[in-house]
Amino acid sequence: MLKDIDVAVSVELGSSSMRLRDICALGEGQVIMLDRLIDEPLDLLVNGKVVARGEVVAEGNRFGLRIIELAGGEADDAIPAPSASAGPVGGL
Repeated sequence: MLKDIDVAVSVELGSSSMRLRDICALGEGQVIMLDRLIDEPLDLLVNGKVVARGEVVAEGNRFGLRIIELAGGEADDAIPAPSASAGPVGGL
């Protein structure tokens, strides 16, 4: 069944554009500023495609994501088919 296939799931905190020379000069303790404000929802990606947005939660000593908005309406419609290169992914 298609819904039993493992897919790569990730949460994107934000992004930034930097020159390669600046990346090479990075050191421990330095901060990279991202394009997302602290009160903005984070993107939930399935196989690299945004399918939902949510807010960070803590469960015990682990992070989680509470879904607050689906990207395309129905959850089944928003989740892309797995690519041939996507290997199995462990638990969420």
